[in-house]
Amino acid sequence: MSADLTPYALRQKIRSGEHTSNTSGLCTGFVQANVVILPKDWAQDFLMFAQSNPKPCPVIAVAPEAGAYHLPEAGKDFDIRSDVPQYRIWNDGVMTDEVTDIKDYWRDDLVTFLIGCSFSFEEALIADGLEIRNIAEGVNVPMYRTNVACKPAGRFSGNTVVSMRPFKPADAIRMIQICSRFPSVHGAPIHFGDPAAIGIADINKTDFGDPVTIKAGEVPVFTACGVTPQEAIAQAKPPFCITHSPGCMVVTDMPNSKLAIM
Repeated sequence: MSADLTPYALRQKIRSGEHTSNTSGLCTGFVQANVVILPKDWAQDFLMFAQSNPKPCPVIAVAPEAGAYHLPEAGKDFDIRSDVPQYRIWNDGVMTDEVTDIKDYWRDDLVTFLIGCSFSFEEALIADGLEIRNIAEGVNVPMYRTNVACKPAGRFSGNTVVSMRPFKPADAIRMIQICSRFPSVHGAPIHFGDPAAIGIADINKTDFGDPVTIKAGEVPVFTACGVTPQEAIAQAKPPFCITHSPGCMVVTDMPNSKLAIM
């Protein structure tokens, strides 16, 4: 699928069931977002958790009220119930299903959060001449659980999930400089080099997404990831929750340039 596809056109393909997989590399220039949907009586605790952990959980939009499924910030004719390629359904902290439409699950007490995604800064890295390995290999970005603790807030706690992209050391430094301009989509990496230092035992065994090739002379670079809330949800055990499936993002009409700090 073309990187030049407009977000609106992609969302129509998602809504019709034509596209049900990851969104990395699609709709160049536009913000992608992770999704967390919780009952209203859990929403304030989650907002506090996100505000306490802005690296893995940068909030870029919140539904205007409980039950609202149209988020004006997300784009033209946007419907959170059908415009994500794949959703996860959670009950009491356990993922019980993955679906491509949540209209049958929708409730009037649900509050939607959109969380910044590292796919948004991939465009800036490519523009600088850096290869994004998961895009080059046509797979989902590799993601891993770590031992890096988030700051607890309300009923939520847990460890940070990271996404990984390999670079030569000089390119890793350039990547850090570029990503620092995008704090709303996780910003600078939290670690590069030895995976064991952040609790990753085997770089070739992902917890989410797909492994990618790490070439001779390259180091893995780890960025905080918006799958982190799913780890917190598993620990907090809200009675009901909906998230995106890792790598299957909301693609918004917001230009990436609006999130950059110059």
